[in-house]
Amino acid sequence: MKKSLSEYKIGLIIEVNDLMQKNYSYELTAPIGEKFHPDFKPEISPDEMLKLGVFEGHYLNDCEDEFPIEWYENARDNLSPEKADVSKNCFKIKSRQNLNIWQEKGWIIEPDPRGWFQWYCRYYLGRRIPEIDEKQIKRWKAFKRHKAQVEKNCRLGDLDCRTKQRQGLLQWAYNPFF
Repeated sequence: MKKSLSEYKIGLIIEVNDLMQKNYSYELTAPIGEKFHPDFKPEISPDEMLKLGVFEGHYLNDCEDEFPIEWYENARDNLSPEKADVSKNCFKIKSRQNLNIWQEKGWIIEPDPRGWFQWYCRYYLGRRIPEIDEKQIKRWKAFKRHKAQVEKNCRLGDLDCRTKQRQGLLQWAYNPFF
């Protein structure tokens, strides 16, 4: 059942039954968008990421019952439910590998079969699983090296420089607009 942002409160049990995950549930134990691990300081919320255009518009399209309806309403122009569409990305460039590659490389950490962004959405809403959170935060921190590469190789404000890395930064909750 679709929920409004205001319904996501500590103690809410979220039931997940989508195309990739059945009979999974989790409880929100932190306020939405708050009480993050001190090493985790994302620069962009999941809502903002979806609104700007990530994952070719083809991510979480069957998860409207899990995540706030406002996230989908705000991202309406950047969603592509039928198939991945690079034009839906903020920088109009593909900047991700297919899920099967992530699975082969062992980058998918259960209980989030869609990967890092699914973990981030759930974490942002207030789910906490310390051992999983620690691994995902470590991965997020490692991605910051791409920001340093863009800063080193691009003139300030040249958003056409290193667009693939900028799209990647956006998809890892780093601000690519510098």
